[in-house]
Amino acid sequence: MAEKIIKSEYSEVMSKSFVDYAMSVIVARALPDVRDGLKPVQRRVLYDMHELGIRSDKPYRKSARIVGDTMGKYHPHGDSSIYDSLVVMSQDFKKGMALVEGHGNFGNIEGDPAAAMRYTEARLQKITEEAFLADLDKDIVDFIPNFDETEKEPSVLPVKIPNLLVNGSEGIAVGMVTSIPPHNLNEVIDAEIALLNDPSLTTHDLMKYVTGPDFPTGGIVINKSELEEIYETGTGKIKVRGKVEVEKGKNGRTNLVITEIPYPMIGANIAKFLSDVAALYESKKAPDILDISNQSSKEGIRIVIELKRDCDVENYKNMLFKKTRLEDTFGVNMLAISNGKPETMSLRDVLKNCIDFSYEFNRRKYENLLKKEEEKREIQEGLIKACNVIDLIIEILRGSKDRAMAKKCLVEGVTDGIHFKSKESKVMAMQLMFTEKQANAILEMRLYKLIGLEIEALIKDHDETMANIFKYEDILERPSSMTRVIIEELKGIKKEYGRERRTVITDSEEAVYEDKKMEEMDVYVLMDRFGYVKAVDIPTYERNIEAIKEESKFIVLCKNTGKVCLFSDNGMLYNAKVSDIPMCKMRDKGVPIDNITAYTSNDSGILLLCSQSDLNLFRLVFVSKTSFMKVVDGSEFDVTRKTVAATKLNDGDRLCAVKILNDTSNIILVSDDGFFLKFPIEQIPEKKKGAVGVRGMKLNKDALVDKVFFAQNATDSIIHYNDTDIPASKIKLTNRDAKGTKLRL
Repeated sequence: MAEKIIKSEYSEVMSKSFVDYAMSVIVARALPDVRDGLKPVQRRVLYDMHELGIRSDKPYRKSARIVGDTMGKYHPHGDSSIYDSLVVMSQDFKKGMALVEGHGNFGNIEGDPAAAMRYTEARLQKITEEAFLADLDKDIVDFIPNFDETEKEPSVLPVKIPNLLVNGSEGIAVGMVTSIPPHNLNEVIDAEIALLNDPSLTTHDLMKYVTGPDFPTGGIVINKSELEEIYETGTGKIKVRGKVEVEKGKNGRTNLVITEIPYPMIGANIAKFLSDVAALYESKKAPDILDISNQSSKEGIRIVIELKRDCDVENYKNMLFKKTRLEDTFGVNMLAISNGKPETMSLRDVLKNCIDFSYEFNRRKYENLLKKEEEKREIQEGLIKACNVIDLIIEILRGSKDRAMAKKCLVEGVTDGIHFKSKESKVMAMQLMFTEKQANAILEMRLYKLIGLEIEALIKDHDETMANIFKYEDILERPSSMTRVIIEELKGIKKEYGRERRTVITDSEEAVYEDKKMEEMDVYVLMDRFGYVKAVDIPTYERNIEAIKEESKFIVLCKNTGKVCLFSDNGMLYNAKVSDIPMCKMRDKGVPIDNITAYTSNDSGILLLCSQSDLNLFRLVFVSKTSFMKVVDGSEFDVTRKTVAATKLNDGDRLCAVKILNDTSNIILVSDDGFFLKFPIEQIPEKKKGAVGVRGMKLNKDALVDKVFFAQNATDSIIHYNDTDIPASKIKLTNRDAKGTKLRL
């Protein structure tokens, strides 16, 4: 067979492949289905537990058994994603309603992970059996082949409640993300019932029932007025605060006690909150904090912040809201799979989809129930009719040679070959017209069924069957009857599993926190050669001036309310508030400059540390290793950003020196091959910080500027180079962009 090569445009192949991959991730992995509110992995875990018989009234089973069975049958994507899904469905602090009952260490609200799957056990919650997995045997949802077509799995679970709202969902797909908060079961069911009774209700109307999210961690939603727009568009930001109570502490002190946290804080963000509060104290922004302790337990959250006496408690509460994650936002994006494609939906859209789904699977359920009842009726009517002519049937059975002959007589009235006692019996037998199923039931009927009580029970069962048929036909034929059935089921679930709302919905004013004004004073900022920085007051500096000058690489006099600027050899400027630098005693080490700025010592060195106020008064000169130089007005570096580019450098170039110009007259450049060039500062042009500059010295091939010195004409300055003191007057004054001279040292 000849080889056939199909040519395709590369971009088209890549585009199609990416779209196929993206849709696979969106539909089959990351996003929930609006009908049951479950992602595929969650649906498969619950169905597998149902198939394994791990019910709420049965013993727990090892999580590893559940994960392995799910992975082998339905979800071949690795055990970690399956176990993570199982764990999350058991965590009542993440879900509005846990679907799995865990036994063992399934993690906690503070972010500690669950134990390995070989140690933990699980089983289904009762509500999961009743509202998620019931009636699966009645063919009410479609079953599809699994990944290797050896098993069947439900394409969707017949969930009776709007689970997408009750439990919420979070997921990241390709180019899209879903983030739906959990809601109160009672409110969601009330809203669905209202929409069932009046399909014309709008999202505005439904908000009378669903007042907002109901987070399992409680908290306070503070932007109630914005919720209607969020639920109408399906997107927005919900602002939520933790609950803070004021308690009396020891010795007349006041304690701020956090009893509920914002939903986004669960996990590692609790530890982040504790460290943020500690940082506020260390930075002197919250000096009235005496202690902070996390006293949380299985009973609930309890974080205690002890304050000094007579402090402004309300101001400190607002500080926690403004400076920490005790007030946070939950980004809402109500994106889910609807009719096989992702769609951002409003509150009404979600409820409408759930209602349509309820009608669909209830229709299939009652069609199947009706079919079974009609089959029962056919057999019951046949048995009742047989009991009335039981003597004739016995005569037919005794006179027949085999089962087939007797059955043919019962169904078709054929009497050939059958011995009857009388002609009347034969005539009567010819008039029998049982159905195929009735005939089989008669032939399989046991003699004890002829007892009077058994016949009465048969008639009673037939009456019940007829009542059921009438009921099911009424449900299927009249939409109002179907609606009534769905509403009754929802009310039963609400009565059994509903709970009170935990999250308070309100409109609160933005927290206003006034920083305690710092008393302005002069301080010295000191940095040693190892990059440790500290601030000392004037008396400390004056008492230890000689030791400070010996130990410090940079000494900067500035205001404690000002800023210091750090220039590094990679051309970057890093700003830091002086208030962020700890006030220290003389022998204190201080903190690494890396801790209070974005500077990292791994790839750069510090060339200059100065105060922002000095920059505003003077100009700076920049000199690079390849001899490019310029003068920049210091006011250009008065910026609010913590990190900016101080100058532009050519590829591979680094700064050699940055200096504030005040009374300097001349500049001396020294190359690493021993050439000295001295020329007036005035020859360096003033440029913007974004310029490269001009060449200052002609360098030999592969040579670089090694040192930069500054001197004055009026005095004979001494420069120290290679352990040698050189008078500046010994170096000839020339012009910029010269090669310079080589000195004999």
